[in-house]
Amino acid sequence: MLRLLVRRAIEGVVVVAATSFVVFLAIYMLGNPIQVLASPDSPPEVIQRVTASLGLDRPWHEQYWRFVVNALHGDLGVSFVHAQPSLALIFGRLPATLELVVFAMIVAVVVGLPLGLVAGYWPRHWSSQAISSLSVLGISVPAFWVGLMLIIFFSLEWRLLPTGGRGATVQVAGIETSLFTLDGLRHLVLPGFTLATLPLAVIVRLVRTGVREQRRADYVRFGRAMGLSPGLLLGRYILRNVMVPVVTVMGLLFGTLVAFAVVTETVFAWPGSGKLIIDSIKQSDRPVVIAYLLFVVVMFMVINTVVDLLTALVDPRVRLQ
Repeated sequence: MLRLLVRRAIEGVVVVAATSFVVFLAIYMLGNPIQVLASPDSPPEVIQRVTASLGLDRPWHEQYWRFVVNALHGDLGVSFVHAQPSLALIFGRLPATLELVVFAMIVAVVVGLPLGLVAGYWPRHWSSQAISSLSVLGISVPAFWVGLMLIIFFSLEWRLLPTGGRGATVQVAGIETSLFTLDGLRHLVLPGFTLATLPLAVIVRLVRTGVREQRRADYVRFGRAMGLSPGLLLGRYILRNVMVPVVTVMGLLFGTLVAFAVVTETVFAWPGSGKLIIDSIKQSDRPVVIAYLLFVVVMFMVINTVVDLLTALVDPRVRLQ
């Protein structure tokens, strides 16, 4: 395991370095953010002074070198718009995104696993066909459309749930959360189910395929001959063998939802890191955009390593080497 961690750390340094260079160069080529930050009516000397104070008057390679030196000291820059450290700004919005993603993953697992087991074990039943069709629909339909439909029916027509926002929050261990207030949970339901659409459909199809393969195995036939019930076969034996690819995909889905919850957060005005990155792109807030992309890269590398370790725990046949 130590060799795995060391190898992943070395690979991570190389990936982060390459990503930082590509991202910095791409953002630099988008144009001068002073055109967005400063008023067009400002005197030229004011614009020059602001440009120099932000270090934007230097060549791109000098700006990148300055960024690298500061990043090695844990400083990824200060937001042009909010005048706060970029990482602090991202971490301040991250709890809202994480509670949305965790809620979505819980819904996906609780609903997706049983549906996938049923669809895989009885593939010719009408319910299996219906589950398979809905899973294809869940993968195909864009998240913004699902969110808009939920808002139209549950908020505008039936007036059961709010249209957006985070609702009331409380401090738990110094972290602002809406999970422990009734109003916060009401605001969480619609965006949570919208974000859960894709992982739920993926889990259903993955479990369905795995169960259909496992039900032809010798141990399942032997269990049937012994008179074991389908529920016991599914819950105790088949599910364990199916969980190896599911755990891997769930880890990747978790990182994907954290990184790309942008659409859902925008539709529901959810104040998370996804909405922050959209606003930062609109405002040409370079430090926040770069810091967020590097954070996403590091997050995926950590998730991949954790998934490898969990896979080895679920299936002892998997060797970390």
